[in-house]
Amino acid sequence: MADPKGFLTTPRRLPPRRPVDERVRDWDEVPAPGGLLPIINAQADRCMDCGIPFCHEGCPLGNLIPEWNDLVSRDDWLRASERLHATNNFPEFTGRLCPAPCESACVLAINQPAVTIKNVEVAIADRAWESGHVTPKPPDRLSGRTVAVVGSGPAGLAAAQQLTRAGHTVAVYERDDRVGGLLRYGIPEFKMEKRHLDRRLAQMRAEGTKFRTGVDIGTDMDAAELRARYDAVVIAVGARAWRELPVPGRELAGIHQAMEYLPMANRVLEGDYPRPPITAEGKHVVIVGGGDTGADCLGTVLRQGAASVTQLDIHPRPGDERAEGEPWPVHPKIYRMSAAHEEARELAASPEADVDARVFSATTVRFEGTAPDAERPHGGVRALCLVGARADGEPGPGTERVLRADLVLLALGFRGPEQDGGLLEQLGLELDERGTLARDASFATGADGVFVAGDAGRGQSLIVWAIAEGRSAAAAVDRYLAGSTTLPAPVGPTDLPMTA
Repeated sequence: MADPKGFLTTPRRLPPRRPVDERVRDWDEVPAPGGLLPIINAQADRCMDCGIPFCHEGCPLGNLIPEWNDLVSRDDWLRASERLHATNNFPEFTGRLCPAPCESACVLAINQPAVTIKNVEVAIADRAWESGHVTPKPPDRLSGRTVAVVGSGPAGLAAAQQLTRAGHTVAVYERDDRVGGLLRYGIPEFKMEKRHLDRRLAQMRAEGTKFRTGVDIGTDMDAAELRARYDAVVIAVGARAWRELPVPGRELAGIHQAMEYLPMANRVLEGDYPRPPITAEGKHVVIVGGGDTGADCLGTVLRQGAASVTQLDIHPRPGDERAEGEPWPVHPKIYRMSAAHEEARELAASPEADVDARVFSATTVRFEGTAPDAERPHGGVRALCLVGARADGEPGPGTERVLRADLVLLALGFRGPEQDGGLLEQLGLELDERGTLARDASFATGADGVFVAGDAGRGQSLIVWAIAEGRSAAAAVDRYLAGSTTLPAPVGPTDLPMTA
Protein backbone atom coordinates (compact mmCIF):
# COMPACT_ATOMS: atom_id res chain seq x y z
CA MET A 1 0.00 0.00 0.00
CA ALA A 2 2.06 2.89 -1.30
CA ASP A 3 -0.23 5.66 -0.05
CA PRO A 4 -2.30 4.67 3.01
CA LYS A 5 -4.54 7.71 2.49
CA GLY A 6 -4.90 7.41 -1.28
CA PHE A 7 -8.52 6.30 -1.08
CA LEU A 8 -9.28 9.38 1.03
CA THR A 9 -7.42 12.00 -0.96
CA THR A 10 -7.76 10.83 -4.57
CA PRO A 11 -11.14 10.73 -6.33
CA ARG A 12 -12.04 8.03 -8.84
CA ARG A 13 -11.09 9.15 -12.31
CA LEU A 14 -11.73 7.46 -15.66
CA PRO A 15 -9.65 7.98 -18.80
CA PRO A 16 -11.11 10.29 -21.46
CA ARG A 17 -13.00 8.91 -24.42
CA ARG A 18 -12.53 10.19 -27.94
CA PRO A 19 -15.21 12.69 -29.02
CA VAL A 20 -18.39 11.04 -30.24
CA ASP A 21 -18.41 12.79 -33.62
CA GLU A 22 -14.88 11.49 -34.21
CA ARG A 23 -15.20 7.90 -33.08
CA VAL A 24 -18.47 7.10 -34.88
CA ARG A 25 -16.64 7.82 -38.13
CA ASP A 26 -14.10 5.04 -37.58
CA TRP A 27 -13.78 1.63 -35.93
CA ASP A 28 -10.92 2.39 -33.56
CA GLU A 29 -11.29 1.77 -29.84
CA VAL A 30 -13.28 4.36 -27.94
CA PRO A 31 -10.75 5.44 -25.22
CA ALA A 32 -8.45 8.31 -26.15
CA PRO A 33 -4.95 6.95 -26.88
CA GLY A 34 -2.55 7.51 -24.00
CA GLY A 35 -5.32 8.58 -21.64
CA LEU A 36 -4.64 5.98 -18.95
CA LEU A 37 -0.98 6.37 -18.10
CA PRO A 38 -1.12 9.96 -16.75
CA ILE A 39 -3.75 8.97 -14.16
CA ILE A 40 -3.33 5.27 -13.50
CA ASN A 41 -0.67 5.36 -10.75
CA ALA A 42 -2.84 7.60 -8.58
CA GLN A 43 -5.90 5.45 -9.31
CA ALA A 44 -4.03 2.32 -8.25
CA ASP A 45 -3.05 4.20 -5.07
CA ARG A 46 -6.74 4.29 -4.10
CA CYS A 47 -6.60 0.54 -3.38
CA MET A 48 -6.85 0.04 0.39
CA ASP A 49 -4.95 -3.29 0.49
CA CYS A 50 -7.87 -4.73 2.45
CA GLY A 51 -7.33 -7.44 5.01
CA ILE A 52 -10.02 -9.43 3.20
CA PRO A 53 -10.01 -8.27 -0.45
CA PHE A 54 -13.53 -9.06 -1.67
CA CYS A 55 -12.46 -8.11 -5.21
CA HIS A 56 -10.88 -11.60 -5.25
CA GLU A 57 -14.33 -13.08 -4.74
CA GLY A 58 -15.96 -10.83 -7.33
CA CYS A 59 -13.52 -12.09 -9.97
CA PRO A 60 -13.74 -15.83 -10.81
CA LEU A 61 -10.10 -15.76 -11.93
CA GLY A 62 -8.99 -14.85 -8.41
CA ASN A 63 -6.90 -12.01 -9.76
CA LEU A 64 -4.34 -10.70 -7.25
CA ILE A 65 -5.76 -7.21 -7.47
CA PRO A 66 -4.30 -5.50 -4.38
CA GLU A 67 -0.84 -6.83 -5.28
CA TRP A 68 -0.72 -5.42 -8.78
CA ASN A 69 -2.44 -2.20 -7.70
CA ASP A 70 0.38 -1.65 -5.22
CA LEU A 71 3.04 -2.45 -7.83
CA VAL A 72 1.52 -0.05 -10.36
CA SER A 73 1.36 2.71 -7.75
CA ARG A 74 5.11 2.19 -7.27
CA ASP A 75 5.79 2.13 -11.05
CA ASP A 76 6.93 -1.50 -10.92
CA TRP A 77 5.28 -2.51 -14.17
CA LEU A 78 7.27 -5.71 -14.76
CA ARG A 79 6.28 -7.29 -11.45
CA ALA A 80 2.73 -6.03 -11.89
CA SER A 81 2.56 -7.86 -15.22
CA GLU A 82 3.92 -11.04 -13.61
CA ARG A 83 1.28 -10.97 -10.89
CA LEU A 84 -1.48 -10.18 -13.37
CA HIS A 85 -0.53 -12.98 -15.75
CA ALA A 86 -0.22 -15.42 -12.86
CA THR A 87 -4.02 -15.71 -12.81
CA ASN A 88 -5.19 -14.42 -16.20
CA ASN A 89 -4.03 -15.60 -19.61
CA PHE A 90 -5.56 -12.68 -21.48
CA PRO A 91 -5.81 -9.52 -19.34
CA GLU A 92 -5.85 -7.30 -22.42
CA PHE A 93 -9.17 -8.97 -23.32
CA THR A 94 -10.80 -8.81 -19.90
CA GLY A 95 -9.53 -5.27 -19.29
CA ARG A 96 -11.52 -4.19 -22.33
CA LEU A 97 -14.54 -6.49 -22.31
CA CYS A 98 -15.34 -7.54 -18.74
CA PRO A 99 -18.10 -5.61 -16.88
CA ALA A 100 -15.83 -5.67 -13.81
CA PRO A 101 -17.68 -7.51 -11.04
CA CYS A 102 -14.42 -7.05 -9.12
CA GLU A 103 -15.18 -3.33 -8.86
CA SER A 104 -18.66 -4.04 -7.52
CA ALA A 105 -17.00 -6.17 -4.82
CA CYS A 106 -14.33 -3.57 -3.98
CA VAL A 107 -14.48 -2.77 -0.25
CA LEU A 108 -14.13 0.92 -1.06
CA ALA A 109 -17.43 0.64 -3.01
CA ILE A 110 -19.36 0.24 0.24
CA ASN A 111 -19.57 4.01 0.55
CA GLN A 112 -17.36 5.49 -2.20
CA PRO A 113 -16.71 4.96 -5.92
CA ALA A 114 -14.69 1.76 -6.39
CA VAL A 115 -11.07 1.52 -7.44
CA THR A 116 -10.79 1.53 -11.24
CA ILE A 117 -9.55 -2.06 -11.22
CA LYS A 118 -10.43 -2.75 -14.85
CA ASN A 119 -8.46 0.26 -16.09
CA VAL A 120 -5.43 -0.66 -14.00
CA GLU A 121 -5.59 -4.17 -15.46
CA VAL A 122 -5.66 -3.06 -19.09
CA ALA A 123 -2.90 -0.50 -18.43
CA ILE A 124 -0.65 -3.26 -17.04
CA ALA A 125 -1.41 -5.56 -19.98
CA ASP A 126 -0.80 -2.92 -22.64
CA ARG A 127 2.36 -1.67 -20.94
CA ALA A 128 3.64 -5.26 -20.74
CA TRP A 129 3.23 -5.74 -24.49
CA GLU A 130 4.78 -2.37 -25.31
CA SER A 131 7.76 -3.09 -23.04
CA GLY A 132 8.37 -6.57 -24.41
CA HIS A 133 7.48 -8.26 -21.13
CA VAL A 134 5.01 -10.65 -22.80
CA THR A 135 7.03 -13.41 -24.42
CA PRO A 136 6.30 -17.00 -25.47
CA LYS A 137 6.58 -19.55 -22.65
CA PRO A 138 7.07 -22.92 -24.34
CA PRO A 139 7.32 -25.99 -22.12
CA ASP A 140 10.73 -27.28 -21.05
CA ARG A 141 9.80 -30.74 -22.29
CA LEU A 142 6.91 -32.49 -24.00
CA SER A 143 4.74 -35.04 -22.28
CA GLY A 144 4.05 -37.12 -25.37
CA ARG A 145 0.30 -36.63 -24.83
CA THR A 146 -2.02 -34.91 -27.29
CA VAL A 147 -5.12 -32.79 -26.74
CA ALA A 148 -7.69 -31.41 -29.18
CA VAL A 149 -9.59 -28.26 -28.21
CA VAL A 150 -12.81 -27.66 -30.14
CA GLY A 151 -13.56 -23.95 -30.24
CA SER A 152 -11.23 -20.94 -30.12
CA GLY A 153 -13.11 -18.51 -27.93
CA PRO A 154 -11.68 -17.38 -24.58
CA ALA A 155 -12.36 -20.71 -22.83
CA GLY A 156 -10.78 -22.78 -25.59
CA LEU A 157 -7.77 -20.48 -25.91
CA ALA A 158 -7.16 -20.44 -22.15
CA ALA A 159 -7.37 -24.24 -21.95
CA ALA A 160 -5.07 -24.61 -24.95
CA GLN A 161 -2.42 -22.24 -23.60
CA GLN A 162 -2.40 -23.88 -20.17
CA LEU A 163 -2.14 -27.40 -21.61
CA THR A 164 0.57 -26.39 -24.08
CA ARG A 165 2.63 -24.86 -21.30
CA ALA A 166 2.16 -28.08 -19.30
CA GLY A 167 3.97 -29.94 -22.09
CA HIS A 168 1.08 -31.49 -24.00
CA THR A 169 0.77 -31.18 -27.77
CA VAL A 170 -2.39 -29.16 -28.38
CA ALA A 171 -4.38 -28.49 -31.54
CA VAL A 172 -7.29 -26.03 -31.55
CA TYR A 173 -10.07 -26.68 -34.07
CA GLU A 174 -12.18 -23.72 -35.19
CA ARG A 175 -15.02 -23.93 -37.70
CA ASP A 176 -14.60 -20.31 -38.85
CA ASP A 177 -11.85 -19.25 -41.21
CA ARG A 178 -10.00 -17.35 -38.48
CA VAL A 179 -9.22 -18.09 -34.85
CA GLY A 180 -10.96 -16.29 -32.02
CA GLY A 181 -14.62 -17.29 -31.97
CA LEU A 182 -16.82 -14.43 -30.78
CA LEU A 183 -13.69 -12.49 -29.81
CA ARG A 184 -13.02 -12.32 -33.55
CA TYR A 185 -16.44 -12.01 -35.13
CA GLY A 186 -18.82 -11.11 -32.29
CA ILE A 187 -16.99 -8.29 -30.49
CA PRO A 188 -16.91 -5.06 -32.53
CA GLU A 189 -13.56 -3.49 -33.30
CA PHE A 190 -14.42 -0.33 -31.36
CA LYS A 191 -14.57 -2.41 -28.17
CA MET A 192 -11.42 -4.45 -28.85
CA GLU A 193 -9.20 -4.02 -31.87
CA LYS A 194 -8.28 -7.42 -33.26
CA ARG A 195 -4.57 -6.66 -33.09
CA HIS A 196 -4.78 -7.55 -29.40
CA LEU A 197 -6.15 -10.98 -30.30
CA ASP A 198 -3.68 -11.52 -33.13
CA ARG A 199 -0.58 -10.84 -31.05
CA ARG A 200 -1.79 -13.21 -28.30
CA LEU A 201 -2.37 -15.91 -30.93
CA ALA A 202 1.16 -15.32 -32.23
CA GLN A 203 2.45 -15.92 -28.70
CA MET A 204 0.47 -19.17 -28.47
CA ARG A 205 1.79 -20.38 -31.82
CA ALA A 206 5.34 -19.65 -30.70
CA GLU A 207 4.69 -21.72 -27.57
CA GLY A 208 3.64 -24.66 -29.71
CA THR A 209 -0.16 -24.54 -29.90
CA LYS A 210 -1.45 -25.55 -33.34
CA PHE A 211 -4.57 -24.08 -34.94
CA ARG A 212 -6.82 -25.76 -37.48
CA THR A 213 -9.35 -23.34 -38.98
CA GLY A 214 -12.27 -24.05 -41.27
CA VAL A 215 -12.91 -27.43 -39.63
CA ASP A 216 -16.41 -27.97 -38.19
CA ILE A 217 -16.10 -30.93 -35.84
CA GLY A 218 -19.20 -33.07 -36.23
CA THR A 219 -19.65 -32.06 -39.88
CA ASP A 220 -16.29 -31.75 -41.64
CA MET A 221 -14.68 -34.27 -39.29
CA ASP A 222 -16.39 -36.97 -37.27
CA ALA A 223 -16.09 -36.13 -33.57
CA ALA A 224 -15.54 -39.77 -32.63
CA GLU A 225 -12.65 -39.90 -35.08
CA LEU A 226 -11.18 -36.79 -33.47
CA ARG A 227 -11.42 -38.42 -30.04
CA ALA A 228 -9.64 -41.51 -31.36
CA ARG A 229 -6.76 -39.38 -32.69
CA TYR A 230 -6.10 -37.53 -29.42
CA ASP A 231 -5.54 -38.54 -25.82
CA ALA A 232 -8.12 -36.01 -24.63
CA VAL A 233 -10.62 -33.56 -26.09
CA VAL A 234 -11.87 -30.25 -24.66
CA ILE A 235 -15.22 -29.03 -25.97
CA ALA A 236 -15.33 -25.22 -25.81
CA VAL A 237 -17.85 -24.38 -28.50
CA GLY A 238 -19.67 -21.71 -26.51
CA ALA A 239 -23.41 -21.16 -26.22
CA ARG A 240 -24.25 -19.97 -29.71
CA ALA A 241 -27.83 -21.25 -30.06
CA TRP A 242 -29.60 -17.90 -30.10
CA ARG A 243 -33.03 -17.18 -28.68
CA GLU A 244 -35.84 -16.48 -31.13
CA LEU A 245 -38.74 -14.03 -31.13
CA PRO A 246 -41.79 -16.03 -32.27
CA VAL A 247 -44.25 -13.23 -33.02
CA PRO A 248 -46.35 -12.54 -36.13
CA GLY A 249 -44.27 -11.19 -38.98
CA ARG A 250 -41.00 -12.81 -37.92
CA GLU A 251 -40.64 -14.26 -41.44
CA LEU A 252 -40.34 -10.81 -43.02
CA ALA A 253 -37.07 -9.92 -44.73
CA GLY A 254 -34.91 -7.45 -42.87
CA ILE A 255 -35.19 -9.16 -39.45
CA HIS A 256 -31.87 -10.70 -38.43
CA GLN A 257 -30.20 -12.22 -35.42
CA ALA A 258 -27.43 -10.09 -33.89
CA MET A 259 -24.94 -12.89 -34.54
CA GLU A 260 -25.83 -12.82 -38.22
CA TYR A 261 -25.29 -9.08 -38.36
CA LEU A 262 -22.21 -8.44 -36.18
CA PRO A 263 -19.86 -10.96 -37.84
CA MET A 264 -20.49 -9.39 -41.24
CA ALA A 265 -19.48 -5.98 -39.94
CA ASN A 266 -16.29 -7.46 -38.50
CA ARG A 267 -15.55 -9.29 -41.74
CA VAL A 268 -15.55 -5.98 -43.61
CA LEU A 269 -12.69 -4.86 -41.36
CA GLU A 270 -10.92 -8.18 -41.99
CA GLY A 271 -11.10 -7.42 -45.73
CA ASP A 272 -13.62 -10.14 -46.62
CA TYR A 273 -16.30 -7.76 -47.92
CA PRO A 274 -16.11 -4.27 -49.41
CA ARG A 275 -19.51 -3.63 -47.84
CA PRO A 276 -21.45 -5.75 -45.32
CA PRO A 277 -24.26 -7.89 -46.80
CA ILE A 278 -26.45 -6.69 -43.93
CA THR A 279 -26.00 -2.98 -43.30
CA ALA A 280 -27.78 -0.28 -41.33
CA GLU A 281 -26.71 2.49 -43.69
CA GLY A 282 -29.60 4.90 -44.24
CA LYS A 283 -32.09 2.63 -42.45
CA HIS A 284 -34.40 3.01 -39.50
CA VAL A 285 -33.19 0.32 -37.10
CA VAL A 286 -34.76 -1.30 -34.06
CA ILE A 287 -32.66 -3.51 -31.78
CA VAL A 288 -34.64 -5.95 -29.65
CA GLY A 289 -32.68 -6.77 -26.51
CA GLY A 290 -31.10 -4.60 -23.84
CA GLY A 291 -27.90 -6.48 -23.02
CA ASP A 292 -24.28 -6.17 -24.11
CA THR A 293 -24.94 -7.74 -27.52
CA GLY A 294 -27.65 -5.17 -28.14
CA ALA A 295 -25.20 -2.40 -27.21
CA ASP A 296 -22.65 -3.89 -29.63
CA CYS A 297 -25.29 -3.75 -32.35
CA LEU A 298 -26.08 -0.16 -31.39
CA GLY A 299 -22.49 1.03 -31.75
CA THR A 300 -22.14 -0.83 -35.06
CA VAL A 301 -25.40 0.59 -36.43
CA LEU A 302 -24.28 4.13 -35.61
CA ARG A 303 -20.96 3.63 -37.39
CA GLN A 304 -22.72 2.30 -40.46
CA GLY A 305 -24.79 5.47 -40.73
CA ALA A 306 -28.30 4.47 -39.71
CA ALA A 307 -31.07 7.03 -40.20
CA SER A 308 -32.38 6.27 -36.70
CA VAL A 309 -32.03 3.57 -34.07
CA THR A 310 -33.99 2.46 -31.03
CA GLN A 311 -33.03 -0.28 -28.58
CA LEU A 312 -35.82 -2.12 -26.76
CA ASP A 313 -35.40 -3.68 -23.33
CA ILE A 314 -38.17 -5.83 -21.87
CA HIS A 315 -36.99 -5.07 -18.35
CA PRO A 316 -37.85 -1.88 -16.44
CA ARG A 317 -35.18 0.79 -16.17
CA PRO A 318 -32.79 -0.14 -13.35
CA GLY A 319 -32.11 2.32 -10.58
CA ASP A 320 -29.00 4.46 -10.37
CA GLU A 321 -28.01 2.95 -7.03
CA ARG A 322 -27.96 -0.57 -5.59
CA ALA A 323 -31.38 -1.92 -4.74
CA GLU A 324 -31.96 -3.10 -1.18
CA GLY A 325 -32.04 -6.67 -2.41
CA GLU A 326 -28.60 -6.35 -4.07
CA PRO A 327 -26.23 -5.39 -1.26
CA TRP A 328 -22.48 -5.05 -1.56
CA PRO A 329 -20.46 -7.07 -2.67
CA VAL A 330 -22.74 -8.52 -5.39
CA HIS A 331 -22.65 -7.12 -8.93
CA PRO A 332 -25.82 -4.99 -8.97
CA LYS A 333 -28.30 -4.43 -11.76
CA ILE A 334 -28.01 -0.67 -12.00
CA TYR A 335 -28.47 1.77 -14.86
CA ARG A 336 -25.31 1.72 -16.93
CA MET A 337 -24.46 3.66 -20.05
CA SER A 338 -22.05 2.04 -22.46
CA ALA A 339 -20.00 4.01 -24.96
CA ALA A 340 -22.55 3.09 -27.63
CA HIS A 341 -25.42 4.50 -25.54
CA GLU A 342 -23.42 7.67 -24.99
CA GLU A 343 -23.01 7.94 -28.77
CA ALA A 344 -26.71 7.35 -29.41
CA ARG A 345 -27.71 10.00 -26.88
CA GLU A 346 -25.44 12.61 -28.43
CA LEU A 347 -26.50 11.75 -31.95
CA ALA A 348 -30.25 11.64 -31.18
CA ALA A 349 -32.00 13.09 -34.22
CA SER A 350 -34.75 15.02 -32.44
CA PRO A 351 -35.74 16.33 -29.00
CA GLU A 352 -38.51 13.72 -28.89
CA ALA A 353 -36.02 10.85 -29.21
CA ASP A 354 -35.26 8.83 -26.11
CA VAL A 355 -32.21 10.37 -24.44
CA ASP A 356 -30.05 7.32 -25.13
CA ALA A 357 -32.11 5.43 -27.76
CA ARG A 358 -33.37 2.98 -25.15
CA VAL A 359 -36.97 2.11 -24.42
CA PHE A 360 -37.46 0.09 -21.25
CA SER A 361 -40.38 -2.18 -20.28
CA ALA A 362 -41.05 -2.83 -23.97
CA THR A 363 -42.44 -6.07 -25.40
CA THR A 364 -42.52 -6.72 -29.14
CA VAL A 365 -45.91 -8.11 -30.21
CA ARG A 366 -45.68 -8.21 -34.02
CA PHE A 367 -43.92 -6.97 -37.12
CA GLU A 368 -45.61 -5.28 -40.06
CA GLY A 369 -44.32 -5.61 -43.59
CA THR A 370 -44.49 -4.56 -47.20
CA ALA A 371 -46.19 -6.53 -49.91
CA PRO A 372 -44.30 -9.61 -51.19
CA ASP A 373 -42.31 -9.31 -54.38
CA ALA A 374 -39.83 -11.40 -56.35
CA GLU A 375 -36.90 -10.35 -54.16
CA ARG A 376 -38.80 -10.67 -50.87
CA PRO A 377 -41.39 -13.44 -51.19
CA HIS A 378 -42.64 -12.86 -47.64
CA GLY A 379 -42.38 -9.09 -47.84
CA GLY A 380 -39.98 -6.82 -46.00
CA VAL A 381 -40.26 -5.41 -42.51
CA ARG A 382 -41.47 -1.81 -42.28
CA ALA A 383 -42.59 -1.48 -38.66
CA LEU A 384 -42.36 -3.03 -35.22
CA CYS A 385 -45.32 -2.94 -32.85
CA LEU A 386 -44.61 -2.93 -29.12
CA VAL A 387 -46.48 -2.60 -25.88
CA GLY A 388 -45.35 -1.59 -22.43
CA ALA A 389 -44.47 -4.55 -20.22
CA ARG A 390 -45.82 -4.60 -16.69
CA ALA A 391 -43.81 -5.83 -13.74
CA ASP A 392 -45.35 -9.30 -14.16
CA GLY A 393 -44.23 -9.42 -17.80
CA GLU A 394 -47.75 -9.04 -19.18
CA PRO A 395 -48.48 -6.29 -21.74
CA GLY A 396 -49.98 -3.11 -20.37
CA PRO A 397 -53.33 -2.14 -21.88
CA GLY A 398 -53.38 0.98 -24.02
CA THR A 399 -49.59 1.11 -24.37
CA GLU A 400 -49.19 -0.07 -27.97
CA ARG A 401 -46.75 1.87 -30.12
CA VAL A 402 -45.49 1.46 -33.67
CA LEU A 403 -41.85 2.11 -34.58
CA ARG A 404 -40.66 2.46 -38.14
CA ALA A 405 -38.17 -0.29 -38.91
CA ASP A 406 -36.32 -1.11 -42.12
CA LEU A 407 -33.92 -3.34 -40.20
CA VAL A 408 -34.58 -5.27 -36.99
CA LEU A 409 -31.77 -6.92 -35.01
CA LEU A 410 -32.59 -9.57 -32.41
CA ALA A 411 -30.19 -9.57 -29.46
CA LEU A 412 -32.09 -11.81 -27.06
CA GLY A 413 -29.23 -13.88 -25.68
CA PHE A 414 -28.39 -17.55 -26.12
CA ARG A 415 -29.98 -20.83 -25.01
CA GLY A 416 -26.85 -22.98 -24.93
CA PRO A 417 -24.60 -24.86 -27.36
CA GLU A 418 -25.84 -25.63 -30.85
CA GLN A 419 -27.19 -29.16 -31.09
CA ASP A 420 -27.58 -29.79 -34.83
CA GLY A 421 -23.99 -30.24 -35.98
CA GLY A 422 -23.38 -33.89 -35.08
CA LEU A 423 -20.82 -33.18 -32.35
CA LEU A 424 -23.01 -34.24 -29.43
CA GLU A 425 -24.36 -37.38 -31.08
CA GLN A 426 -21.00 -38.59 -32.35
CA LEU A 427 -19.39 -38.27 -28.92
CA GLY A 428 -22.44 -39.48 -27.02
CA LEU A 429 -22.70 -36.27 -25.01
CA GLU A 430 -25.76 -35.46 -22.92
CA LEU A 431 -27.48 -32.23 -22.04
CA ASP A 432 -28.44 -31.15 -18.54
CA GLU A 433 -31.77 -29.62 -17.55
CA ARG A 434 -30.56 -26.16 -18.66
CA GLY A 435 -29.75 -27.32 -22.17
CA THR A 436 -25.97 -27.13 -21.68
CA LEU A 437 -23.49 -30.01 -21.94
CA ALA A 438 -23.58 -32.24 -18.88
CA ARG A 439 -20.32 -32.66 -17.00
CA ASP A 440 -19.12 -33.78 -13.58
CA ALA A 441 -17.12 -32.01 -10.89
CA SER A 442 -13.93 -32.40 -12.92
CA PHE A 443 -15.39 -30.88 -16.12
CA ALA A 444 -15.56 -34.41 -17.62
CA THR A 445 -18.48 -35.66 -19.71
CA GLY A 446 -19.82 -39.20 -19.83
CA ALA A 447 -17.46 -39.91 -22.75
CA ASP A 448 -14.01 -40.97 -21.56
CA GLY A 449 -11.38 -38.28 -22.07
CA VAL A 450 -13.85 -35.62 -23.22
CA PHE A 451 -14.14 -32.43 -21.13
CA VAL A 452 -16.29 -29.32 -21.42
CA ALA A 453 -15.19 -25.74 -20.70
CA GLY A 454 -16.86 -22.36 -20.90
CA ASP A 455 -20.36 -21.40 -21.99
CA ALA A 456 -21.01 -24.81 -23.56
CA GLY A 457 -21.26 -26.19 -20.03
CA ARG A 458 -22.03 -23.06 -18.00
CA GLY A 459 -24.42 -21.27 -20.31
CA GLN A 460 -24.11 -17.69 -21.51
CA SER A 461 -21.70 -15.92 -19.18
CA LEU A 462 -18.85 -13.40 -18.92
CA ILE A 463 -15.42 -13.56 -20.51
CA VAL A 464 -13.76 -13.86 -17.09
CA TRP A 465 -15.81 -16.97 -16.36
CA ALA A 466 -14.85 -18.43 -19.76
CA ILE A 467 -11.14 -17.93 -19.10
CA ALA A 468 -11.46 -19.26 -15.55
CA GLU A 469 -13.27 -22.34 -16.83
CA GLY A 470 -10.64 -22.88 -19.53
CA ARG A 471 -7.90 -22.79 -16.89
CA SER A 472 -9.79 -25.15 -14.59
CA ALA A 473 -10.65 -27.58 -17.38
CA ALA A 474 -6.99 -27.60 -18.41
CA ALA A 475 -6.04 -28.63 -14.87
CA ALA A 476 -8.60 -31.45 -15.02
CA VAL A 477 -7.27 -32.66 -18.39
CA ASP A 478 -3.68 -32.51 -17.15
CA ARG A 479 -4.65 -34.59 -14.12
CA TYR A 480 -6.42 -37.09 -16.40
CA LEU A 481 -3.36 -37.42 -18.63
CA ALA A 482 -0.57 -37.26 -16.06
CA GLY A 483 -2.21 -38.48 -12.85
CA SER A 484 -1.62 -35.15 -11.08
CA THR A 485 -1.35 -31.49 -11.95
CA THR A 486 0.22 -28.25 -10.81
CA LEU A 487 -2.06 -26.14 -13.03
CA PRO A 488 -4.39 -23.77 -11.16
CA ALA A 489 -8.13 -24.40 -11.10
CA PRO A 490 -9.82 -21.14 -10.05
CA VAL A 491 -13.44 -22.35 -10.41
CA GLY A 492 -15.51 -25.50 -10.39
CA PRO A 493 -18.22 -26.39 -12.92
CA THR A 494 -21.03 -25.48 -10.52
CA ASP A 495 -19.52 -22.34 -8.99
CA LEU A 496 -21.71 -19.28 -9.43
CA PRO A 497 -21.18 -15.51 -9.26
CA MET A 498 -21.98 -13.78 -6.00
CA THR A 499 -25.69 -13.02 -5.97
CA ALA A 500 -28.15 -11.82 -3.36
